[in-house]
Amino acid sequence: MMKDKEQMLSGLKEAYRSIFGCAPDAAARVSAGGSNRKYVRLSSPAGSAVATIGTVKAENKAFIYMSRHLSAQGLNVPAILYASRDGMSYLQQDLGDTSLADILAKESASGRYCAASKALLADVVSTLADIQFKGARDMDWSVCYPSESFDRRSVEWDLSYFKYCFLKLTQFEIDEQALQDDFDALADKVLGVPCDCFMYRDFQSRNVMIHEGTPWFIDFQGARRGPAHYDLVSFLWQARMKYPAALKASLTEVYLDSLQAYREVDKDAFRAELQHFALFRTLQVLGAYGVRGLHEGKGHFLQSIPAAVRNLKELAGGLRDDYPYIYRMARELAAEPSLMKVPRMEEGVLTVDVCSFYFKKGFPKDFSGNGGGYVFDCRGLNNPGRYRQYNHSTGLDADVIEFIENDGGAAEYLSHIYPVADKHVAKYIERGFSHLMFSFGCTGGQHRSVYCAHALAGHLAEMFPEIKVLERHLRLPGRAEGTVR
Repeated sequence: MMKDKEQMLSGLKEAYRSIFGCAPDAAARVSAGGSNRKYVRLSSPAGSAVATIGTVKAENKAFIYMSRHLSAQGLNVPAILYASRDGMSYLQQDLGDTSLADILAKESASGRYCAASKALLADVVSTLADIQFKGARDMDWSVCYPSESFDRRSVEWDLSYFKYCFLKLTQFEIDEQALQDDFDALADKVLGVPCDCFMYRDFQSRNVMIHEGTPWFIDFQGARRGPAHYDLVSFLWQARMKYPAALKASLTEVYLDSLQAYREVDKDAFRAELQHFALFRTLQVLGAYGVRGLHEGKGHFLQSIPAAVRNLKELAGGLRDDYPYIYRMARELAAEPSLMKVPRMEEGVLTVDVCSFYFKKGFPKDFSGNGGGYVFDCRGLNNPGRYRQYNHSTGLDADVIEFIENDGGAAEYLSHIYPVADKHVAKYIERGFSHLMFSFGCTGGQHRSVYCAHALAGHLAEMFPEIKVLERHLRLPGRAEGTVR
């Protein structure tokens, strides 16, 4: 598969050459968030584009079709510059790296939004009805993946997603019958409204890019025919944004005013229906957090769980008569310390994770969820593991350190790595990023990789006292969780 991806990227570089008139002189990995797709920014003085390599042909086909369809409706979505014949890769317009979530990061941490931010949010929300109704015009719903409509089957999938991918992973004791009774009642409620819009499905602040001062919209490949309510709650009840109740109410009014351009609206009825959709969406989101956070260990999703559980408790409290078991369950989840006290990264501080590992077990996990970083291969250095006297020592012990420094070639090796690391850390600090990872691998994960990771961690801690350096050694007892330098 790795070779296939390399071949696909090579093909996208050729497509870039034909579009821009020259070969790209830089190829930088772009974070994929929770997606399995691979994004690479190809750039040169002639311009930039985002090379995209997918894993599911039908999903790629859906995105390519929808991007062209929405663009033809005059909506701000990335243009498709090229698509491969096999449908597995494509080039799309580069909208930069600044999302709405990035712009509002400091305010979302506190839940206090200034007037300018509220105006930007209103601008985004007012566009939603345009996307939903213009997007539905002449839309070929058969292209949607994995389902063409918000029907009972897709609702049951999402509710099961919460049950099996969140509740089961928390080992929460479930009353299966009572939970299913509430699920059936909730499904009836959300399926009881018109299902005639282009339902974006993942309309949230990380999927709104601010490009040249204007909102643009990405990651709609899961869209389908559905109700208007779903996207609004996806945006307003996004757990980590901490929108105050008053701001949610005012943005709902902005949306309803825009919606009236397309249909008559009973505002009171819509607001009441919205609460059921907010509960449903929160359950679905917690399922995603369970997979990406509790199962895969991705930090961004783990950090979102407490806020999402608090959302669930608040929403279920307002609907306790409709869904009594979900209400009791939400209260118990909110009282569980293991869910509500997930360690959080320090706001505004760059954490550099420096890790040693051994290649036979694969690459170490990136718990931030950001992806990227560097992996260095230490197997070119002379191996202390070949000598019996070092069998019980590690790269942190004096005898191995002496061997590696005198006979292992470590000084020259690290002399090439330090400048790269220094430049990258400085750029991450400048851009306000929160996490960067450097990993060193060798045959056994005991000597060379441990020495190099320890050396780089010490170097960075000395060079950049304002950052947090986490040093981890996956093969050393007691050191796998990491120590802060």
